[in-house]
Amino acid sequence: MMNQRSSIPCLLLAAGRGERMRPLTDKLPKPLLTINNKSLLAWHLEALGAAGIQEVVINHAWLGRKIEEALGDGSQFRVRITYSPEVSALETAGGIRKALPLLNPSDYFLVINGDVFSPGLPIQQLLDQVSALRSMSKKPLAYLLMVPNPVQHPEGDFYLKGSQISNESQDGAEKLTFSGIGLYHQDLFQNLEIGSPAKLAPLLREAILENRVSGEKYAGPWHDVGTPQRLQELNAANE
Repeated sequence: MMNQRSSIPCLLLAAGRGERMRPLTDKLPKPLLTINNKSLLAWHLEALGAAGIQEVVINHAWLGRKIEEALGDGSQFRVRITYSPEVSALETAGGIRKALPLLNPSDYFLVINGDVFSPGLPIQQLLDQVSALRSMSKKPLAYLLMVPNPVQHPEGDFYLKGSQISNESQDGAEKLTFSGIGLYHQDLFQNLEIGSPAKLAPLLREAILENRVSGEKYAGPWHDVGTPQRLQELNAANE
């Protein structure tokens, strides 16, 4: 029997075209690019299996068939993979909305960008947050893992003070970058039309205004694998 905290499903976002990664992504989806001979998606799937998550949905668009061929049903990672194909990429929130019926969460679910590299990601620590979120009278709509601003994104995304995330600066708040890793409540996406493109940031900013987004700072290894040079550097560092 699966324990409650690990029973939430996970969506791996893998539908992006990876324009900045060309020509590497001309014939291979970006999340199948490898670090230390292991694809970015395989790194995530191994960590999810180790954390006890069993249900994983992967959305895809560009060369999605290659993702299905590479990963199959997920049994080698001790997870069960279902695929959510998109004819053309629906942006982050649109992809999540389309995948929701496959995820079938009771409330919260985990989402991880397929093109980030975060070995040692504390998935179990994130899962531990779910019961705390469920116990709040006004349940948060999102719980975001924030990271120090990388060189390529020095301006950051949101402010974090304690566990509260805000759009505007306030005393004692630190501006950080959203890692692309977070817990979401299904209600965040309830007003989106299935199959229509939608960005995530406007939904988050609206929920932040209602004080319904919390999170934490993560100082462990995290990389946005955005360019061939960054991929090359990560491979050199992880040989």
